[in-house]
Amino acid sequence: MKTLHKASLAVIGLALAGTATVLYAQASGLSRTLVLKADTSIEGREAVVARVEVAPGAKAGRHTHPGDEISYVMEGEALLLIDGQPPRTVKAGESFLIPAGVVHDAHNVSNAPIKLVGVYVVEKGKPLASPAP
Repeated sequence: MKTLHKASLAVIGLALAGTATVLYAQASGLSRTLVLKADTSIEGREAVVARVEVAPGAKAGRHTHPGDEISYVMEGEALLLIDGQPPRTVKAGESFLIPAGVVHDAHNVSNAPIKLVGVYVVEKGKPLASPAP
């Protein structure tokens, strides 16, 4: 019986680990894989570092974050749409900052995935991303 219990716990653990990407995904074709989540020196804020990937032809979907997003493009390119700013293309080797609460989207209009490192300094206890109309 103890072996069965240990096996059940192992399966549950693997299932939970496998949902890490799903927890940070917002739209079909976008995935966020958690790399780090830690408290910051700013009261009520935490830092989240994630590997972000948008599949070829996919859109991240209009969304906001409860804090600033600072991202670095490792591979590929995408059309970055930030409310109140003209659309712009971001490419490998470039970075961008999106202020807290600003609605934005990214469209991968290429035939290759875009891969980013996303750093978020967000309010603790809030979802990393929320859909926007």
